[in-house]
Amino acid sequence: MTFLGHGTCAVVHNISISADLHDKDLTALATAAAVAPGTHTYSVNLDAINARVAAVPGVKESAVRRMPNGNLAVRVKLYKKVALWTDGENYFPLSGDGTIVQKPTDTRDAGAIVFRGDVPDDITEITNAAHSLSDKIDYVELVEHRRWDIYTTNGIRIMLPEEKPVDAISGLLVLDKNHQILSRNLQLIDMRDTARILVR
Repeated sequence: MTFLGHGTCAVVHNISISADLHDKDLTALATAAAVAPGTHTYSVNLDAINARVAAVPGVKESAVRRMPNGNLAVRVKLYKKVALWTDGENYFPLSGDGTIVQKPTDTRDAGAIVFRGDVPDDITEITNAAHSLSDKIDYVELVEHRRWDIYTTNGIRIMLPEEKPVDAISGLLVLDKNHQILSRNLQLIDMRDTARILVR
């Protein structure tokens, strides 16, 4: 009866949407998954709906199922924003695996770490370390796909070593606490040589 279009289970009455991240606005997902009222459940193209849902900015994975009662269930995994990426004008959410989510704003979140240029596959470690300096960082940039430079809000370029950049940031925190190095009138702090730090 349902397959022939008869009975209460033959029509899509409800579409449930669930995401792996809480407190997220699912309006765009609901719009992408919507079907016309009175649509027969077996006339719905699940692949087409899934393609629309997957195209919503911020969606990492998606799946659409037809339930026994004729309704549809949509499940999505979303990218988790850990930082921002900027093109110089707009700010884009950036996930821990380096994915730039195409959902820009023209304002920077307070306390967010901002990246420019190329982004590697994993930015979790450098992002966590940089948060200890978030009030002083303008942006972080990958140099030649192998090491990081940090640019401060007062114009200092901090050149981190290729190996163990997190340790270098920890050392920088100690220097700043003891000598306020990040508040000085400097252009450059070169930490690439672990035996000595050069300033200019």
